[in-house]
Amino acid sequence: MSKIVRFHATGGPEVLTLDDIEVREPGQGEIRVRTRALGVNRADAMLRNNHLVELPSGIGWEASGEVDAIGPDVEGFTVGDAVSMIPCFTPIAYPIHGELAIAPATAVVRHPGTLSWEQAAALWGQYLTAYGALIETADLRAGDTVLIPAASSSVGLAAIQIARSVGARPVALTRSSAKRRRLLDEGAETVVVTGEEDVVTRVNELTDGHGARVVFDPVGGPALAGLIGATAPGGTVIVYGALSSEATTVPVMGLIGKSLTIRGYKVFELTTDVERRKAAVDWVLDGLARKTLRPLIDTVFPLEDIVGAHRHLESGSQVGKIVVTVPR
Repeated sequence: MSKIVRFHATGGPEVLTLDDIEVREPGQGEIRVRTRALGVNRADAMLRNNHLVELPSGIGWEASGEVDAIGPDVEGFTVGDAVSMIPCFTPIAYPIHGELAIAPATAVVRHPGTLSWEQAAALWGQYLTAYGALIETADLRAGDTVLIPAASSSVGLAAIQIARSVGARPVALTRSSAKRRRLLDEGAETVVVTGEEDVVTRVNELTDGHGARVVFDPVGGPALAGLIGATAPGGTVIVYGALSSEATTVPVMGLIGKSLTIRGYKVFELTTDVERRKAAVDWVLDGLARKTLRPLIDTVFPLEDIVGAHRHLESGSQVGKIVVTVPR
């Protein structure tokens, strides 16, 4: 028997429960992992609120732990290996938040021994999202200015580090000045407080009127128009989330006049492609080895307080990743 995070009704964090269930043996091409830490993501909250999901449902995309059992036709792993999981599956098929988790072997990788369990659980979702959008899609390079709304999120902080690692200029956007100092400390070249400053004016000042070549936006909504106004001619606006509940409007003449590209992005287009996933994993591992990349953890909760972890996620007060630890 294993404690597994599930929800029997959709809604807020309070719907999450720890259920004792029997976890099956891994099937063909699968690995069972005894988890040590779980990474909490916005996507978990979205799933928890999805009224179309079949109930009860498990949850979770990211975890770290030790290989507990190996299914048929799986090579390259042994029981006891320290591993973490790449989000290339749905938690409907493979709910991994719990004491024991079954995952497809293609999602399981060894992480550097220098990382703690908590850091390993705070690794792949954020860095692969930022890598796929900024490096693979936008071809971010030295001298480019990149705008990063919601910069204090785990993906936003990963984007700052990745931009720095290639010599680009990361400009962090945040709603209030409360996180300004922390974002500067974590590598942002400049912080624009959107509740106090005009984004277009400020970015034009920072770029001598040219604008930012790349925008990496998880918010959408009315603010997207301002981001487009702050984008350089020929630039790329990548939208990878919809945190805003308001309608997203696009200034068509600004889009046409600047010959901009607006690109929707999801990490699964990278992680479900074997060759692209390998290249991305190798790139991140190299960054960890060179210490240009470093997972940042905001708060660690025990498994028995999974509800508290999700409440903290929805507060929007975090800087970095929220992680849940699993007792041995």
